[in-house]
Amino acid sequence: MNMNAKPTIYFDLDGTLYDLYHVPNWLARITVLSDVSTYADENATLVDMVHLHTILYALIDAGYSIGVVSWLAKNGNKEYNAAVRKTKREWISKFLPMATEIHVVKYGTPKHRIINHRDDAIIVDDDASVRDAWKHGLTIDATNDILTQLERLVN
Repeated sequence: MNMNAKPTIYFDLDGTLYDLYHVPNWLARITVLSDVSTYADENATLVDMVHLHTILYALIDAGYSIGVVSWLAKNGNKEYNAAVRKTKREWISKFLPMATEIHVVKYGTPKHRIINHRDDAIIVDDDASVRDAWKHGLTIDATNDILTQLERLVN
């Protein structure tokens, strides 16, 4: 194990990096219509992705790793969940290509249990209940300026 290794920073997607909640009719589209395209709007980002990439590559240079822990749609069936998982992985590949660990899990799965093998992980999430349950290290509230909060980790 690299003694200089820093924590992994895990990003939520929906409401954190991906602006799901401003996609028109998002809730009906994901829970009633099973419309996987709801997760694929290339213009639906919540942060300046170029700036985010600059910060993340600086963090990687400093020894951090980047990961994703994201939920599937509530009450999705097997086929829809597979399609959402594929679409989210494609989005991650395009917009967060430096992520080396990706978990797209059933809606409501406790994220701190997904990362139960780490004592030094950071979660970036817009959901206060997820942050409150996180016992692995720091939390970053994605409803505040995450770019500034991440820049603090570089320094």
